[in-house]
Amino acid sequence: MKAWGDRTDDAVDRAREETLRAIDEAGIELDPASPAERAAASAGRAGAEAPGGAGSGDEGAVATRGGGGPDHDRHDDDHGPDHDAHPHSHPHVQSSPGEPPVIGIVGAGAVGTALGVALSRAGWRIHAVASRSRERRDRFRALVPGVRAFDQAPPLVEEVELIVLAVPDDAIPAVAGSIHMYSGQAMVHTSGLIGAEALASAMAAGTQVGSFHPLVAFADLERAVAALHGATIAIEGDDQLLDLLARMAEAVGGVPVRLAPGAKPAYHAAAVLAAGGFDALLDAIAELGRVAGLDEAGSLAIYGPLIEQTLGNARTLGIAAALTGPMTRGDRGTVTSHLAALRAHAPGAIPVYRALAEREIAIALERRALTPEAAADLRSTLAEPLATPV
Repeated sequence: MKAWGDRTDDAVDRAREETLRAIDEAGIELDPASPAERAAASAGRAGAEAPGGAGSGDEGAVATRGGGGPDHDRHDDDHGPDHDAHPHSHPHVQSSPGEPPVIGIVGAGAVGTALGVALSRAGWRIHAVASRSRERRDRFRALVPGVRAFDQAPPLVEEVELIVLAVPDDAIPAVAGSIHMYSGQAMVHTSGLIGAEALASAMAAGTQVGSFHPLVAFADLERAVAALHGATIAIEGDDQLLDLLARMAEAVGGVPVRLAPGAKPAYHAAAVLAAGGFDALLDAIAELGRVAGLDEAGSLAIYGPLIEQTLGNARTLGIAAALTGPMTRGDRGTVTSHLAALRAHAPGAIPVYRALAEREIAIALERRALTPEAAADLRSTLAEPLATPV
């Protein structure tokens, strides 16, 4: 892994780079290819240098290593004969000593675009982006000027030092398997669920892998970029890479946090509850608000301050002490009335109400706000079958 930052062996690194450059200029290959592989690699380079090809920066024709052409539909290309042929031992574009790495982002969706914008504004060089969607590539380039665009991931590897996979979790192993890194490169993905080991298939000697997960809701670009300031960014991976990822997190205003081994699934499940789960709860609140004559904005205006007050109480007093309501009082009659109203006006919200009520009862029992008998009565009420309207 190349060292970006202060190190005591900079002179050794520079000497190694000079040696590699001299070998490259002399035409000596450190990883000799077969004649068939040479022919395939030469054909790929010729296509990249042709007018309108990848060498011109036009993302419409980028058939260098993955075989992708205009509007090609696959990230996980089959590995052609030239896939393992590395005519060079390092990428074409390199950062200067002490500077951040040259970055390429695979995936121009909400996460990839927001990270590209945030890092670019922080002075980190975003050199290339890869996306199957022309519309997304064009939008990314409009937001981050000067970026080269590709419709496939493999050609991007030739251009950068740090590869960021901002693709759906299920796609990460396939995308990583479609590309091979050069010595000195690193790759990270942005999943909060899976570990860095999902990138193992892209590794070669001298490469490193990790993950970089901002705990931010990426529903809107500018809101997401702003939300990175002060946000937790979970990082993991090879030890030398972690220092770079921590600095990358700080560059966009985030707070890097190293997760314990094996903790990512639980960490991510909690994040899903805090984001999508909370949004689903808001939807149930709005559904009940409509019964009271409130539109969505009205429900948010009325119940939003109560939510904020509860969050403030939890921060100040602790989660258990912040709990209020009928579950802390053992108010069985109130719960019965709630369920009847839900059955009549918002039956889709009943499972949500029951699940949260069960959790509230457990909290109230733990803090001894409820007797075991009162808790049993509440649970019996929640478990009663709902009468079917005649």
